Amino acid sequence: MLLEALGSIALGFALAWAAAHRLGDRLPARRVVLAAGPLGALFGAYVTHSALGPGHVVATLIGAVAVGAVLLSLLIRPRGRIRRSAAA
Repeated sequence: MLLEALGSIALGFALAWAAAHRLGDRLPARRVVLAAGPLGALFGAYVTHSALGPGHVVATLIGAVAVGAVLLSLLIRPRGRIRRSAAA
């Protein structure tokens, strides 16, 4: 379980760093992104480990990366201004 947690934190940090590097203009502060990636991956590892049980290390890490990526995708802001119609 400890290796799953450390692996998920490392993968979440790598995912957050890549997102901050590629999408820096569309994400909030770099500190928020670099904290959200590992936390989301750690939560994903916890949920996946709870659902599958021990002995599924690779599946747990895949679940960790998936939840970390979903959390980071929620931080992405739209590209320019949002146009709203007068009727809305």
